[in-house]
Amino acid sequence: MEIVLQRGGLTARVDTLGGELVSLRDAEGTEYIWGGDPAYWSGRNPVLFPIVGGLKDGRVRIGGQPYEMARHGFARRMEFAVAEQGDDYADVELGETAETLARYPFPFSLRVRHQLTGDGFFTQFWVTNTGTAPMPFCIGAHTAFRCPLAEGEKFEDYRLVFDRAEDTHSILPGPGGCLCHDKPGPALSGTEIRLDHQIFDQVDTLIYDGLRSKTVSLRHDGTGRGVRVDFSEFPMVAFWTMPGVQAPYICIEPWQGCAAVDNESGDFTDKPHCAVLEPGESKHLRYTVSLLK
Repeated sequence: MEIVLQRGGLTARVDTLGGELVSLRDAEGTEYIWGGDPAYWSGRNPVLFPIVGGLKDGRVRIGGQPYEMARHGFARRMEFAVAEQGDDYADVELGETAETLARYPFPFSLRVRHQLTGDGFFTQFWVTNTGTAPMPFCIGAHTAFRCPLAEGEKFEDYRLVFDRAEDTHSILPGPGGCLCHDKPGPALSGTEIRLDHQIFDQVDTLIYDGLRSKTVSLRHDGTGRGVRVDFSEFPMVAFWTMPGVQAPYICIEPWQGCAAVDNESGDFTDKPHCAVLEPGESKHLRYTVSLLK
């Protein structure tokens, strides 16, 4: 089921399958969210829970027992219930089932709010431990923005602009999807990354941990149009587009947690930036998207 949100000249759609915001149009009708063309990638804006990325050998240990989960977890493939809605927002919620308990042995509530603002939207995650044992989890966004936004433009006409100068390297994905802890990826020096499909053809994903910046803007060189993403509540951010196909979108992904690191122990609680909730405890995280005109 899809829910239509409206505020001012903005219109958005939220799909209860996966609990994701799948469309954002401005007053002129410009669509900002990737439409999910399977020729490139059928995803649009999946919610990553209770893991981000892949597991080492597809398994993780919880309480000494091995559990299997597909890449990015199970929430993105499940039907969320509508918990609350208004003209410009929708809250959707997911809880444990027999199927999830077989892969992730914790009762939980995952509530996601998508709300339009005056110039875009925010998405907020509430994760609550509804069980009786400490609950580890990771969570992330995977928002795919159309790039280019207008006919006659190219992917390479856009750049990612950070609000502070950076001097770091990306974390490099390795064989099997594990991150290489001792092999740095491309350098990020200064305030921007100029988009080029060749970068993603070579490294697949640009992943950063602990940036100074709190926002990043996807901006067209000539017009300045695009989006600004505030990821300040998340310790990591990643950028991805399908390699090898010249895909017309770029994902901006705030993460609390990440894929398995090649030297990690395999225990869930040892995953980088894993959060642990005590019984009855909740954690909320928000990222905000603002349109640039």
